[in-house]
Amino acid sequence: MNSLKVFGKYLDQPRLVSRFSRAVPPLLSLAASGIVLDSTYRAPEDKRQKVFIRNGLTMFGAVASSLYAPKIISKMFRTAPKLVKSKELKEYNTRLVDEFVSQNKVSSQTYKILQKIKTEVLNMKEVKTISEELEGKELLNKLIPEPENISSKDIFSEIGRLSVFGLIPVLGGIAGGIAGDRLTSDDYKDKIPNKIKEGAYQYLANIFLCNIGAGAALGILEKMNIKSKSARALGMVTGIILTGVIGGSAIANLIGRKVINRCFKHQNCNEADRKPEPLDICLHSDDIATVAVMSGLKWIEPALPALYSISGYRAGIGYRGK
Repeated sequence: MNSLKVFGKYLDQPRLVSRFSRAVPPLLSLAASGIVLDSTYRAPEDKRQKVFIRNGLTMFGAVASSLYAPKIISKMFRTAPKLVKSKELKEYNTRLVDEFVSQNKVSSQTYKILQKIKTEVLNMKEVKTISEELEGKELLNKLIPEPENISSKDIFSEIGRLSVFGLIPVLGGIAGGIAGDRLTSDDYKDKIPNKIKEGAYQYLANIFLCNIGAGAALGILEKMNIKSKSARALGMVTGIILTGVIGGSAIANLIGRKVINRCFKHQNCNEADRKPEPLDICLHSDDIATVAVMSGLKWIEPALPALYSISGYRAGIGYRGK
């Protein structure tokens, strides 16, 4: 097994995915708090209190909604993955390992590794060792399941799930931003249009249209009966580039001009087109996550709240470019 496959196998260990899932909320909350405190410190001294309240509520809305989003989509879509409990995983792995070693001879090194996987996460070297010795055996894929290609019938459901997942933090950020402005300024209503416009831009350009591009490419590959994981990943990335990175900004700005500007034409709405910036390009890292999720990689799912909350925060502050 080559190093890339070993690395993928290492990352997809159910126990590691479970630990990562539990680590995301505190780490994301800590990072969000740091951003709010930094923006407060950089503000003029006489405005720090208002900046702290405004940005704090905006960040809270984006982060809290992004962390709660998995629970919402788990009720809406049956495809949402469930977090494996440590006790259940221990019992499952113990039963598999004990049954296997009672019927098969393995090296002493592999035996020790199999005993370890009952209760602990394996390191890369250990994953490689058992992958080589247990190659062709069902045990390895039962302990660390292989990524599953999404079938054509599940594509639209997965696009919908990821799109709703991304929408929730954007709406949460806007709600938090409005609440923050309501408490810190008298003209808070004048700031709402820019939040909605930035929210539409973030959602369309950085989330929804990219999901559509990846899903459309995956659908075409399914019709062509292409099962290669690398070919499917490349196809989805191509779809994302065409619909999201290249066309997403233009489409989002078009909707902003034709729909949102007209809805708020008598209010304080920045009617200028939103120009892509370096951070917007970086935000397309969640599109790589989309490809990973649609490719069946389990370890990337817990990172989605952190990626989507950035779009939610930018929407909440009504960011319209420098």
